[in-house]
Amino acid sequence: MAGTPSYKKPPVEGDTYSDHVDSETASEIYDENGSLLSGKAGSEIGYGVPNSRKIGVTGAVFLILNKMIGTGIFSTPSSIFASTGSVGISILLWAVAGLLTLSGLSVYLEFGLAIPRSGGEKNYLERVFRKPPFLITSVFAVQMILLGFSAGNSLAFGRYVLLACGHPMPDGLIPRTIAVICMTFVVALHATKPTWGLRLTNALGVFKVLVLLLIVLAGFAALAGYRLVPDPHNFDNFWAIEKGDGYGGGGAYAYATALLQVVYSYKGWENANYVMGELKNPQRTLRIAAPLAVIGVTFLYVLANVAYFAAIPKAELAKSEVIVAGLFFRNMFGESVAARSLPAFIALSNIGNVLAVSFAHSRVNQELAKEGILPWSKFWASTKPFRTPAASLFLHWIVTVIVLVAPPPGPAYNFIINLYTYPGAWINTCVAGGLIYLQFKKSENWSSPWRTWLPVTVVYLLLNIFLAITPFIPPNSDWNTDGYPYYAFPLVGIAILLLGVVYWAVWTKLLPKLGGYTIVAETVIDETGEEVMRYRKAPIIKTGEATAQPLLWGSNVNVHSGYGSL
Repeated sequence: MAGTPSYKKPPVEGDTYSDHVDSETASEIYDENGSLLSGKAGSEIGYGVPNSRKIGVTGAVFLILNKMIGTGIFSTPSSIFASTGSVGISILLWAVAGLLTLSGLSVYLEFGLAIPRSGGEKNYLERVFRKPPFLITSVFAVQMILLGFSAGNSLAFGRYVLLACGHPMPDGLIPRTIAVICMTFVVALHATKPTWGLRLTNALGVFKVLVLLLIVLAGFAALAGYRLVPDPHNFDNFWAIEKGDGYGGGGAYAYATALLQVVYSYKGWENANYVMGELKNPQRTLRIAAPLAVIGVTFLYVLANVAYFAAIPKAELAKSEVIVAGLFFRNMFGESVAARSLPAFIALSNIGNVLAVSFAHSRVNQELAKEGILPWSKFWASTKPFRTPAASLFLHWIVTVIVLVAPPPGPAYNFIINLYTYPGAWINTCVAGGLIYLQFKKSENWSSPWRTWLPVTVVYLLLNIFLAITPFIPPNSDWNTDGYPYYAFPLVGIAILLLGVVYWAVWTKLLPKLGGYTIVAETVIDETGEEVMRYRKAPIIKTGEATAQPLLWGSNVNVHSGYGSL
């Protein structure tokens, strides 16, 4: 069926509300104005994506790769070794983080294959947490809109572009200006030329893999003795836990922080779940692309760490004030190559991340708008004038630019960037716990083409509880090392989730009470022919002293819970 987002036939005024309608009425599909769509010739899908623009397995792999591979693998290994003081344990942590990521991927595969729609966690949380009505959607929407920005990688792009040009600068006006230009280019490209946006995303994904393969192959050469520096002998006492100049001796807190940093270097593996509605044969594509991308990145990350230890002495690695990959290139190829090529490589890696994040997050924004959750939802859900989610891309641009230009350089900006990932740990905890509930609650009638073993789900649940609690553990060093108390960003992260509760109370309780209406959820037919939920205002019809149920569009809408029976 083609047409704008549509509703089952609304009742005629004066009709008595009932829990069912006859089959003839139920089969007739109407648009939001009550006009019959079924059988209309030449009508076009309002939000649908042409098949020519849908993403196959290769595109989905690179959509995931581009978000996963940012600057982490090029810089984080130094702090991991400094925290652990062990070559073997450092490399092991990267392998363990890959396995933990695969546990999360299995959870998301079970949800994604059962609910193959764009939106990711939004759909999964709505399937589990149905009461109070609209609450979990509001919490997710607030954290996704406010924290779903691309400021970190945009600014990194600006700084590495300047470094590649021979003009290194700290955070300031010029790098941020370049960052805004980068973000504007990405949004404009995805909005006006989406096919070229995906092509560029794929090309940069290939480029990132080639750079990591270059590091891995150079690492094998270093192990064979082909390097410009003496053998660092880092593998002589592989599992030894040492305390040296700038590394080791951090204790349990240092190990927990190290695992936290490594896990966050894998972030982005869920990116394809956000755009399921734009994948060709989405269930098959996700089933192949997501494991392929995550397993591939895990091998590249582990082997890249082996390469770093093969060419960089321990003290130099731990105390490095530049990115680890820069030291590696210098020790393998000399100063000139490292100085000229690596900053350009990382700048391209950054813009690839911005392309992938902007593409996926704009689709989530659009899904939230299509359901009527956001203010001015009709505008943010629009696909005019290019049949792309241009308005939701613009929303992503607005939030990113505000984060780039509003806070001053220093602790305030770093605080916001650190805040970016934290609330996601609580969201993922709810997703993992929700899957356990669905699997064991027979009345939920849960089924999926993919089945995640309970121990795997429990591992992912415990991982996210660990990620949520660890930032509250006091460090052994100064409590204000980053310019603000160590507990500030997790507290603010929780406050943003609670802000979603406030938004829910205002949207569904306070404003309806003041305006004399109620918010209802109704079953509608979306652009793919699936029955999904949409939220809208419904007037309260008063008869004498009694207040009647609101007029509802839809054959199976549960007024009390706010959810229709699918």
